[in-house]
Amino acid sequence: MAKARAIVKRLKAVKNVRKITRTMELIATARFKKAMDRATEAAAYTKKISEIVADLSKANLKFSHPLLETHATEKNAILLVLTSNRGLCGGYNSGVLRLTTRRLTELKTGAVPAEGVEAKVEPKACQLEVSGKRGIAFLKFQRVPMEKTYLHFEDKPAFDQVNELADRYIADYIDGKLDRLEIAYTKFESASRQFAVVETLLPMGDLSTTGRGTPAKTAATTEETSKQSVDYEFLPSAEEILQDIVPAAFKARLFKCFLDAAVSEQIFRMVAMKGATENASDMIKDLSKQYNRARQTQITSELSEIIGGAAALE
Repeated sequence: MAKARAIVKRLKAVKNVRKITRTMELIATARFKKAMDRATEAAAYTKKISEIVADLSKANLKFSHPLLETHATEKNAILLVLTSNRGLCGGYNSGVLRLTTRRLTELKTGAVPAEGVEAKVEPKACQLEVSGKRGIAFLKFQRVPMEKTYLHFEDKPAFDQVNELADRYIADYIDGKLDRLEIAYTKFESASRQFAVVETLLPMGDLSTTGRGTPAKTAATTEETSKQSVDYEFLPSAEEILQDIVPAAFKARLFKCFLDAAVSEQIFRMVAMKGATENASDMIKDLSKQYNRARQTQITSELSEIIGGAAALE
């Protein structure tokens, strides 16, 4: 009887866990849909404004914005890491943190730069800025110094919050206090494809191409660029337009990184909770079989005792 009671107790506990994981799965699904809508809208805006800046940079203009120019020496770098404030989201944080530690070593030691980045191979004074409790806790445990930490970016990052960061990065880059800005986060491409990346946001480089950092120039792209000759008429002037549109493009790219991280976190949590719910259901089936066997054994033993007692009375 004691074994059957223990199984019943454990069965109730697993059922309660399944209710919790199922509820968390539904919440993550609802948040994922809202976050995906925001990320999709931001992606369209970011793509369009990047195309405009790319066209302007290809035009024969005498004016160039400081954010598009690469500094002669790259000694001061910032690596911004986006992680979650909450756990139970599978390998979401581990993927980003794995890339972070690797890239941090490359920046500080002057090792071979990450794929797709034409960075000078020399040691840099790299400052680490981390968003999310999980990333902060991991890097503290690894005794990695962090310049700044952020805890206020939740699953719905506001543009005003990101705008404060962007303004500081822009000012530091123009003043020469910052030579390179990179961001480690989980990139969202579709509901079935998300992956951790490290992208270079400053200098902005050529926005007409995708990928991290400044892409390598091939003969095909050089020929295509030389063929493109677009004439623009500017009102009031090209300088005033570029002064506004280039920082806006940078802010849009940075904000999209936060939105991609938010929607990817919900997808990872949704998948993790779905797996936990299915595992709990399988465990409930196994425990139910064990309880039935224990109950049958108990009933058989009681019947044997009754039959034995009746036979003794005869």
